[in-house]
Amino acid sequence: QLQLVESGGGLVQPGGSLRLSCKASGFGVERYKLGWARQAPGKEREGVGCISSSDGNIYYANSVKGRFTISKDNANNIVFLQMNSLEPQDTATYFCVADRLYCSGSGSNYDYWGQGTQVTVSS
Repeated sequence: QLQLVESGGGLVQPGGSLRLSCKASGFGVERYKLGWARQAPGKEREGVGCISSSDGNIYYANSVKGRFTISKDNANNIVFLQMNSLEPQDTATYFCVADRLYCSGSGSNYDYWGQGTQVTVSS
């Protein structure tokens, strides 16, 4: 069983930045692909991006390309989501996600989900 614990959400003004962190733990955690998804009120969950454990490739949703960056601390199994140039439409609950095989920029079909952290972009 994999555990995912997010931190770093909050309230930020449009144009601002936030960095989310996710600590992953559990047996074989190093073999999992880790990423981020989000869900805005009244909308379905959508992928934000993912980093593949096997080849290090990173995938992003088109809506966040050039603004969000995913990185990973392999030694400590922590994945980060650096969010810059935030827009009101980025307001959502952000989830850390993981899967042995699945890794998508915009999809959200992951086996494991964290509890979520709220990001609100508002002036």
